[in-house]
Amino acid sequence: MKTATESRLVQKDKLLRILGVGFGVAVVIGGTIGVGILRSPGAVAAQLGSVWLIILVWLLGGAYALLGANFTAELATMLPKAGGDYLYARRAYGNYGGFVVGYSTWILNALALGYMAIVFGEYAVALFAPTLSNGVVIFSVSILILLTALNWIGLRTGSQTQKLTSLLKALALLGFVAACFIFGGQNDFSNTEQTVSPAPDGYFASFVAFILAFQLVLGTYAGWNAVVFFAEEDRDPTRNIPRSLFGGVFLIIIIYLLVNLALLYVLPVPQLAASKFAAADAMSLILGERSGQILTALALLSIIGIINALLMFVPRVVFALGRDGMFLNSAAKVNKGGTPVFALVFTALPAIVLASIGTFEKLLAISEFFAITINILLIGSLFILRRREPDLPRPYRTWGYPFTPLILLLISFTIFVGYIVSNPSDSLYAIAALAVSYPIFLLVKRKGTK
Repeated sequence: MKTATESRLVQKDKLLRILGVGFGVAVVIGGTIGVGILRSPGAVAAQLGSVWLIILVWLLGGAYALLGANFTAELATMLPKAGGDYLYARRAYGNYGGFVVGYSTWILNALALGYMAIVFGEYAVALFAPTLSNGVVIFSVSILILLTALNWIGLRTGSQTQKLTSLLKALALLGFVAACFIFGGQNDFSNTEQTVSPAPDGYFASFVAFILAFQLVLGTYAGWNAVVFFAEEDRDPTRNIPRSLFGGVFLIIIIYLLVNLALLYVLPVPQLAASKFAAADAMSLILGERSGQILTALALLSIIGIINALLMFVPRVVFALGRDGMFLNSAAKVNKGGTPVFALVFTALPAIVLASIGTFEKLLAISEFFAITINILLIGSLFILRRREPDLPRPYRTWGYPFTPLILLLISFTIFVGYIVSNPSDSLYAIAALAVSYPIFLLVKRKGTK
């Protein structure tokens, strides 16, 4: 039962219901497509060494994201409120279960903001000021402050920024694809005889290589669910959320396939497999010295879109926790522009600190644990709510239930086990963060209900 203070907050501090499909697709694309698609194709090719296996694994990564959108659309339209993952977990597992997912979502994305800002700083220094002392930190912190300020103004400013950056990003990637096909042609990617050396030996080695490549691909699809956190601000969430999820994911799949085909058109598989920044190597072949600056600018544009998306949706989780009395009441305060300002600052400040002291590799490794854990818990919440609340309105119902979410659950659990085995030290850091969640829950819940 809500306290009088909570009721007043809900009446006074309301989110604005002004978003539609355009923003939904933009935040899916903007929150997903980053520098991974420019860098990962080389590592994927190194694991697989076959043109058709490379295309297959990128298609399967897209299929995995579509299966995720399939079950997430049911949860989002069933409970169209701010908070996304936290909201569904709380309904399925209770207050503490919801808090764990909300807490984990916040940690995951605060880490993501930190390491994406670091990457932005690295590229910005390379492009604008290669001799600037502490340039990475200066650019990293500056972009976080700038985008935080834009989102502080209001939801309209943040959403317009997201639409613009996502559109420019998509057009830039399509321009890259066109340049490869127009000016490239050194390689016949239809030649299935192209392989890397040494190739995986035996069925087991080939299977392991494919799983490793699949994990790399999944990393580039992360962020496709960003739109669900804005369900309460969508004019018609029961129609727009599924359209945004599936429309955005389909567009990402098309862009990723086109980029990989373009790379394979320019670079032979062995050369692609040896590349740490495949897009840069392809551009250097067709455009020469100018390519470095072009690719760096494209990377910066991609990162801006992701940082803005994170600064928009993560505060909605903190807002929902505050509104439900499981965090400080201040978290539920919304300004006239529709921004939960305390939640925004609470998200941005740790990211600024992390960007100042952290390293990309460490922050990324720890965040992956939380991403996998949250996904497993959310798939579980679908099964629990179907059984416990069968009469709850479900404008969208998961296609292929229970088989499609069960397949996704098995794949996610396999990835989870593989992560722990391959990253024991980073897993311990993440588990330690989860271990302290209960005393934190008791503390903030007590403060949130005062």
